[in-house]
Amino acid sequence: MGTSTGSAFDTETLRRAIEGNTGNNLLSLYADDAEIRIVDHANQPSHPTVLHGRGRIAELLDDIYSRDMTHKLEECVVQGDRAAFSESCEYADGTRVLAESMVTLRDGKITDQLIVQAWDE
Repeated sequence: MGTSTGSAFDTETLRRAIEGNTGNNLLSLYADDAEIRIVDHANQPSHPTVLHGRGRIAELLDDIYSRDMTHKLEECVVQGDRAAFSESCEYADGTRVLAESMVTLRDGKITDQLIVQAWDE
């Protein structure tokens, strides 16, 4: 992991933000006009959850980081104005979550993110 100089997207900052205990550091990586689309069992590809703007993204991150779970950045690849990363999470009861993200970057900030996630049921 390292810094992509072309996009100024710092993957070590991403790691610290994901693996931290608050969503605030992660929120700082998003542009004001960012959009997240989430696809999972409950939000299928034809009807994903769509969040527009840092305010809505902050609500999502506050919810996620209020849960009793750990987060780990597994892999991250940055090329130009695109990045992809894998995140694994585990709840205190052992339930696991895996999320794959593809992001578009502008000036080192995330502008668009597609998250495909699955969890133990």
